[in-house]
Amino acid sequence: MTTMRELRQAAGLSQEKLAELAGTSQPQINKLETGQRKMTVDWAVKLARPLGVEPALLLGLDMPAAPPAAPRPTRPALAPLLRTAPVPQAQAAASMPVRAAARGGVDQEMFLEDGPIDWIARPDYLKNARDPYAMYVVGESMMPRFRPAQLLHVNPHKPPAPGAGVVVVKRNKAVLVKEFVRRSPDAVVLREYRPADREFAVALEDLDTLHTVVGLQEP
Repeated sequence: MTTMRELRQAAGLSQEKLAELAGTSQPQINKLETGQRKMTVDWAVKLARPLGVEPALLLGLDMPAAPPAAPRPTRPALAPLLRTAPVPQAQAAASMPVRAAARGGVDQEMFLEDGPIDWIARPDYLKNARDPYAMYVVGESMMPRFRPAQLLHVNPHKPPAPGAGVVVVKRNKAVLVKEFVRRSPDAVVLREYRPADREFAVALEDLDTLHTVVGLQEP
Protein backbone atom coordinates (compact mmCIF):
# COMPACT_ATOMS: atom_id res chain seq x y z
CA MET A 1 0.00 0.00 0.00
CA THR A 2 1.24 3.49 -0.80
CA THR A 3 2.48 5.40 2.23
CA MET A 4 2.45 9.11 2.97
CA ARG A 5 6.24 9.15 2.75
CA GLU A 6 6.06 7.67 -0.76
CA LEU A 7 3.47 10.29 -1.81
CA ARG A 8 5.67 13.07 -0.45
CA GLN A 9 8.76 11.73 -2.24
CA ALA A 10 6.78 11.30 -5.46
CA ALA A 11 5.82 14.99 -5.19
CA GLY A 12 9.51 15.88 -4.83
CA LEU A 13 9.05 17.43 -1.39
CA SER A 14 11.14 17.24 1.75
CA GLN A 15 9.40 16.99 5.11
CA GLU A 16 10.35 20.61 5.75
CA LYS A 17 8.91 21.84 2.42
CA LEU A 18 5.67 19.86 2.85
CA ALA A 19 5.30 21.31 6.34
CA GLU A 20 5.77 24.83 4.98
CA LEU A 21 3.18 24.34 2.22
CA ALA A 22 0.68 22.76 4.63
CA GLY A 23 1.13 25.39 7.34
CA THR A 24 2.53 23.03 9.97
CA SER A 25 5.93 21.86 11.27
CA GLN A 26 8.41 19.19 10.17
CA PRO A 27 8.02 17.18 13.42
CA GLN A 28 4.26 16.92 12.76
CA ILE A 29 4.91 15.61 9.23
CA ASN A 30 7.36 13.08 10.63
CA LYS A 31 4.79 11.91 13.20
CA LEU A 32 2.20 11.42 10.45
CA GLU A 33 4.65 9.44 8.33
CA THR A 34 5.75 7.23 11.22
CA GLY A 35 2.25 6.61 12.58
CA GLN A 36 2.76 8.58 15.81
CA ARG A 37 -0.14 10.86 14.77
CA LYS A 38 -3.43 9.76 13.21
CA MET A 39 -4.44 10.97 9.76
CA THR A 40 -7.66 12.97 10.25
CA VAL A 41 -9.84 14.86 7.79
CA ASP A 42 -8.22 18.12 8.88
CA TRP A 43 -4.73 16.79 8.16
CA ALA A 44 -5.89 15.28 4.86
CA VAL A 45 -7.32 18.66 3.77
CA LYS A 46 -4.07 20.44 4.70
CA LEU A 47 -1.79 17.94 2.95
CA ALA A 48 -3.79 16.98 -0.15
CA ARG A 49 -3.09 20.12 -2.21
CA PRO A 50 0.72 20.21 -1.80
CA LEU A 51 0.87 16.44 -2.40
CA GLY A 52 -1.36 16.70 -5.48
CA VAL A 53 -3.89 14.09 -4.30
CA GLU A 54 -7.48 13.98 -3.08
CA PRO A 55 -8.00 14.19 0.71
CA ALA A 56 -9.88 10.88 0.60
CA LEU A 57 -6.73 9.10 -0.60
CA LEU A 58 -4.78 10.32 2.42
CA LEU A 59 -7.52 9.11 4.77
CA GLY A 60 -6.93 5.60 3.45
CA LEU A 61 -3.23 5.67 4.35
CA ASP A 62 -3.66 5.43 8.11
CA MET A 63 -5.52 2.11 8.28
CA PRO A 64 -3.98 -0.63 10.47
CA ALA A 65 -1.67 -2.96 8.62
CA ALA A 66 -3.03 -6.41 7.79
CA PRO A 67 -2.01 -9.12 10.30
CA PRO A 68 0.76 -11.48 9.20
CA ALA A 69 -1.53 -14.52 9.40
CA ALA A 70 -3.76 -15.27 6.43
CA PRO A 71 -7.32 -14.00 6.95
CA ARG A 72 -10.04 -16.54 7.58
CA PRO A 73 -11.86 -17.28 4.32
CA THR A 74 -15.26 -17.20 6.09
CA ARG A 75 -14.76 -13.74 7.63
CA PRO A 76 -13.73 -10.81 5.37
CA ALA A 77 -11.27 -8.26 6.73
CA LEU A 78 -12.93 -5.08 8.01
CA ALA A 79 -10.12 -2.60 7.25
CA PRO A 80 -10.73 -2.39 3.46
CA LEU A 81 -14.42 -1.65 4.14
CA LEU A 82 -13.47 1.34 6.29
CA ARG A 83 -11.11 2.94 3.81
CA THR A 84 -12.40 5.87 1.81
CA ALA A 85 -11.82 5.31 -1.88
CA PRO A 86 -10.29 8.14 -3.89
CA VAL A 87 -13.01 10.47 -5.11
CA PRO A 88 -13.13 11.02 -8.89
CA GLN A 89 -12.30 14.59 -9.82
CA ALA A 90 -15.70 15.13 -11.47
CA GLN A 91 -17.50 13.96 -8.33
CA ALA A 92 -15.32 16.08 -6.05
CA ALA A 93 -16.15 19.18 -8.10
CA ALA A 94 -19.91 18.56 -7.84
CA SER A 95 -20.14 17.31 -4.26
CA MET A 96 -18.60 17.73 -0.83
CA PRO A 97 -18.12 15.37 2.14
CA VAL A 98 -20.21 15.32 5.28
CA ARG A 99 -17.99 15.00 8.33
CA ALA A 100 -18.86 13.51 11.69
CA ALA A 101 -21.23 15.53 13.84
CA ALA A 102 -19.83 18.28 16.04
CA ARG A 103 -21.44 18.87 19.42
CA GLY A 104 -22.52 22.46 20.09
CA GLY A 105 -21.99 22.22 23.86
CA VAL A 106 -19.06 20.81 25.82
CA ASP A 107 -15.93 19.45 24.17
CA GLN A 108 -16.70 16.29 22.25
CA GLU A 109 -14.35 13.83 20.59
CA MET A 110 -14.91 13.65 16.85
CA PHE A 111 -14.15 10.40 15.06
CA LEU A 112 -12.61 11.27 11.71
CA GLU A 113 -10.33 8.32 11.03
CA ASP A 114 -12.91 6.55 8.85
CA GLY A 115 -13.30 9.55 6.54
CA PRO A 116 -16.56 11.16 5.35
CA ILE A 117 -19.86 9.71 6.56
CA ASP A 118 -21.75 10.91 3.47
CA TRP A 119 -21.53 13.12 0.36
CA ILE A 120 -23.93 15.90 -0.65
CA ALA A 121 -24.30 18.17 -3.66
CA ARG A 122 -22.03 21.21 -3.47
CA PRO A 123 -24.08 24.47 -3.34
CA ASP A 124 -23.42 27.13 -5.96
CA TYR A 125 -21.73 29.49 -3.48
CA LEU A 126 -19.09 26.81 -2.79
CA LYS A 127 -18.68 25.79 -6.43
CA ASN A 128 -15.18 27.27 -6.68
CA ALA A 129 -14.14 26.83 -3.04
CA ARG A 130 -11.28 24.52 -2.13
CA ASP A 131 -12.03 21.51 0.10
CA PRO A 132 -15.46 22.57 1.45
CA TYR A 133 -17.34 20.17 3.71
CA ALA A 134 -20.57 19.87 5.68
CA MET A 135 -21.11 18.98 9.34
CA TYR A 136 -24.14 18.15 11.48
CA VAL A 137 -24.74 20.09 14.70
CA VAL A 138 -25.63 18.31 17.92
CA GLY A 139 -26.40 20.21 21.13
CA GLU A 140 -28.06 23.52 21.96
CA SER A 141 -25.28 25.88 23.04
CA MET A 142 -25.64 27.96 19.85
CA MET A 143 -29.43 28.16 19.69
CA PRO A 144 -31.21 29.95 18.14
CA ARG A 145 -28.42 30.57 15.62
CA PHE A 146 -27.55 26.89 15.05
CA ARG A 147 -30.01 24.14 15.97
CA PRO A 148 -29.57 20.39 16.39
CA ALA A 149 -29.65 18.37 13.15
CA GLN A 150 -28.86 21.37 10.94
CA LEU A 151 -26.16 20.67 8.37
CA LEU A 152 -23.52 23.40 8.37
CA HIS A 153 -21.67 24.25 5.14
CA VAL A 154 -18.04 25.07 5.87
CA ASN A 155 -15.28 26.76 3.86
CA PRO A 156 -11.99 25.79 5.58
CA HIS A 157 -9.97 28.44 3.73
CA LYS A 158 -12.15 31.51 4.34
CA PRO A 159 -10.85 33.67 7.23
CA PRO A 160 -13.59 34.24 9.80
CA ALA A 161 -14.92 37.77 10.31
CA PRO A 162 -16.24 38.91 13.70
CA GLY A 163 -19.70 37.43 14.15
CA ALA A 164 -19.13 34.50 11.78
CA GLY A 165 -19.99 30.96 12.81
CA VAL A 166 -16.91 28.74 13.09
CA VAL A 167 -16.00 25.08 13.53
CA VAL A 168 -13.12 24.90 16.00
CA VAL A 169 -11.01 21.75 16.15
CA LYS A 170 -8.68 21.62 19.11
CA ARG A 171 -5.42 19.69 19.19
CA ASN A 172 -7.01 17.04 21.41
CA LYS A 173 -9.56 16.53 18.56
CA ALA A 174 -12.40 18.08 20.57
CA VAL A 175 -14.78 20.07 18.37
CA LEU A 176 -16.71 23.26 19.07
CA VAL A 177 -19.31 25.06 16.95
CA LYS A 178 -19.23 28.70 18.08
CA GLU A 179 -19.31 32.35 16.99
CA PHE A 180 -15.98 34.01 16.21
CA VAL A 181 -15.40 37.23 18.16
CA ARG A 182 -11.76 38.19 17.65
CA ARG A 183 -8.15 37.08 17.75
CA SER A 184 -5.67 38.08 20.40
CA PRO A 185 -1.90 37.51 20.27
CA ASP A 186 -2.19 34.17 22.06
CA ALA A 187 -5.83 33.05 21.70
CA VAL A 188 -9.06 33.18 19.72
CA VAL A 189 -12.10 34.58 21.50
CA LEU A 190 -15.38 32.77 20.87
CA ARG A 191 -19.02 33.22 21.89
CA GLU A 192 -21.77 30.78 22.82
CA TYR A 193 -25.42 31.47 23.74
CA ARG A 194 -26.41 28.68 26.14
CA PRO A 195 -26.61 27.93 29.02
CA ALA A 196 -25.48 31.57 29.28
CA ASP A 197 -24.48 34.14 26.67
CA ARG A 198 -20.72 34.39 27.22
CA GLU A 199 -17.35 34.91 25.58
CA PHE A 200 -14.39 32.65 26.24
CA ALA A 201 -10.91 32.11 24.84
CA VAL A 202 -9.13 29.11 23.30
CA ALA A 203 -5.36 29.38 23.50
CA LEU A 204 -3.57 29.19 20.15
CA GLU A 205 -1.39 26.41 21.51
CA ASP A 206 -4.56 24.33 21.98
CA LEU A 207 -6.02 25.22 18.56
CA ASP A 208 -5.65 22.95 15.54
CA THR A 209 -7.97 24.49 12.93
CA LEU A 210 -10.57 27.25 12.69
CA HIS A 211 -12.99 26.97 9.77
CA THR A 212 -15.74 29.39 8.71
CA VAL A 213 -19.42 28.41 8.46
CA VAL A 214 -20.78 29.95 5.25
CA GLY A 215 -24.26 28.43 5.09
CA LEU A 216 -26.58 25.80 6.49
CA GLN A 217 -29.15 23.26 5.42
CA GLU A 218 -32.28 22.52 7.44
CA PRO A 219 -32.99 18.88 8.41
